[in-house]
Amino acid sequence: MKTFLTAVALTTLAAVAQAEPATYAIDPTHTTVVYEIMHFNTSTNRGRFDKKEGSVTLDRAAKTGKVEVTFDTGSVNSGVPALNKHLMSKDFFDSETYPTAKFVGDKFTFDGDKVTEVAGQLTMRGKTNPVTLKAVHFNCYQSPMLKREVCGGDFETTITRSQWDVSYGLNYGFSDQIHLLIQVEAVKQ
Repeated sequence: MKTFLTAVALTTLAAVAQAEPATYAIDPTHTTVVYEIMHFNTSTNRGRFDKKEGSVTLDRAAKTGKVEVTFDTGSVNSGVPALNKHLMSKDFFDSETYPTAKFVGDKFTFDGDKVTEVAGQLTMRGKTNPVTLKAVHFNCYQSPMLKREVCGGDFETTITRSQWDVSYGLNYGFSDQIHLLIQVEAVKQ
C-alpha cells in the first residue's frame, strides 16, 4: 500500500510540474496602449489607442509564453481631433492602408513566477522589427468579480519610429524615439 501511495504521489507531482499552459484573453477595459514623444524637445506629447484585442498563453512552470496584441491605428486618440486625423494620415500611421498594428512576443523572461520581460516583433505600416517590453509590474490574482484568474502588468519600451517609416517631423526636430507604455490585464479562459 505504501508503494502504491508513493507512486500516486509521484504521479501527481509530475503532473503538477508539467502543468499545461493557460490561455488568457486580453481585457480591453483594463488594457491601455499609450505613446509618448518629445515635441521640439520641450514637452511630451501623449496619446493612446482606444481599440485593442489579443491573447496571452502563459506557462509559469515552464517559464514560457506567447502574447499577441493588435491595436486599431484608426483609434488613435491624442485628445485633439485635428491631431488624431493627422496621426491617421500617411504622415504617421496611414490607417487607411494599415488599419492595425500588432505585437507578437514569444520570448518571456521570468524572475520566479513574475514575468520581467517579453521580447517579440512589432508589425506596423507593413514593417516588422524586434521589440522588447520590460515589465515594471506583473502579477496574477483571483478576481473576486470575475471568479477567474487574471494576470497582467505594466510594460514599457522605447522604439525608433523611423524603423517603421514614420519619419514625419524629424527634420523639424520631432523625436525619433517613441516611449510606449502598455498596461494590460488578461482573463484566464
